Amino acid sequence: PRRSSSAMKCYFLRHGIAVEPDEWRGSDVDRPLTREGRARMEREAKAIATLSLDVECIVTSPLLRAKQTAEILAARLGARDLLVEDARLAGGFDIDRLGEILKAHAGADSILLVGHEPTMSATIGKLIGGAALELKKAALAGVELAGGSAAGTLLFLIPPKLLVKFGSYC
Repeated sequence: PRRSSSAMKCYFLRHGIAVEPDEWRGSDVDRPLTREGRARMEREAKAIATLSLDVECIVTSPLLRAKQTAEILAARLGARDLLVEDARLAGGFDIDRLGEILKAHAGADSILLVGHEPTMSATIGKLIGGAALELKKAALAGVELAGGSAAGTLLFLIPPKLLVKFGSYC
């Protein structure tokens, strides 16, 4: 990613719990969140709303499970108008595609991406210097990207169990 000015905050949210591929009879594109996945994401969205991330844009993969996750969060944040789909977050997401997405939203100081594994973890790892990490389903990571470079600092990695627990108290 290339940024020409100050630092940007980039948040990565993996989609919630979806129907397992071997239990789904339709296209993988249309594989939805489970009832439990939707309920947990509702609680997580409450927790995420309390973090005051000041997200200026929510970019989601067009795959249904990611879109549903993004829609739940956008509704909780009162930010449905900030939600956009981007096919670059589906299969093949990597640091180059991240750069393209960030360039397309260059005016934003903070952006939240909703996507899939293993590409999100691999991209975050490259941003923060080659670290190995795993973004569990519905986990949230925050990375601050230094202006004008592909280098970033991991701000946080919040596992879904913690977000759900915290969201139950919100």
